[in-house]
Amino acid sequence: MMAGKGGLVKLDVGVLSPEQQEKLRQFKIKTRIDNEKYLKSHPEVELMIGDFLRDVLLKRPADIREFAADHFTNPNLHATIGSQMEGNSVIE
Repeated sequence: MMAGKGGLVKLDVGVLSPEQQEKLRQFKIKTRIDNEKYLKSHPEVELMIGDFLRDVLLKRPADIREFAADHFTNPNLHATIGSQMEGNSVIE
């Protein structure tokens, strides 16, 4: 493993055998498909992310982590997203 940009760890897949590389590739494909299926079956996730990003861009908080924690622990979040789900038909 090597340190990449921003301190993120970059994996050196060259040290994997061809069989391991293929298993990793298949795992990545399966994970992406599973994630897409989950997001399609939970349109509220898109609404929550969109609502959060809109608030971030409008309010431009100095401490984004605290802002995110407050946003996603807001007791009214469920009702807000629920009313958006009723008011908007999410196009699939």
